Amino acid sequence: MALLDLDALRRAPLARDPFYYTVVPDFVEPANAEGIRGDFPKIAYPGLLPVEATAFGPQFGALIEELQTERVAQVFSEKFDIDLVGRPTMITVRGRCQERDGRIHTDSEAKLVSALLYFNDEWEALGGRLRLLRGPDDLNDIIAEVPPESGTLVAFRRSDKSFHGHLPFVGVRRYVMINWMASTFAARRELLRHRISAGAKRAFAPAATA
Repeated sequence: MALLDLDALRRAPLARDPFYYTVVPDFVEPANAEGIRGDFPKIAYPGLLPVEATAFGPQFGALIEELQTERVAQVFSEKFDIDLVGRPTMITVRGRCQERDGRIHTDSEAKLVSALLYFNDEWEALGGRLRLLRGPDDLNDIIAEVPPESGTLVAFRRSDKSFHGHLPFVGVRRYVMINWMASTFAARRELLRHRISAGAKRAFAPAATA
């Protein structure tokens, strides 16, 4: 059974100015999202981790497999008017946030399309809500703000204007990110960077529970 509601992605409005993006609530329906959340990797320190560096349950594993299918790549290709079929993918996960996370950036040029899929309970905090922005200097110059609630998808086509960030938040903030990459070399380089960074954070982070 499919976990992703690709029809909801097809129906969702697509903004084009100042960059292509879409937001899809319940891209994973609540019953499936609950199962995935229960199987989410237990991550006790901040930072993005390559998914293969984590341990997870079967529902989460099924999500990762589905995200990498040609069918999913085709629908994202149609949505963002860019051919992603056959492109290498990079999947990373986050379990916790630290104070300095959320600084404004656009993503690297190696990424063609970025898609974030959240697995948190109802989100009441002001921090940690993804803000899509008009520029690089002001977190309050908001195009859209998205609470990282369970099953919600935020996806955008990377450009020099695809600025995003969030107000500081410390604690559990779970998401899966899939990036369709410009090349296999770029994917390997980015994954190596995340492995090195995660190793350092794991070594020095205080103990925490996810």
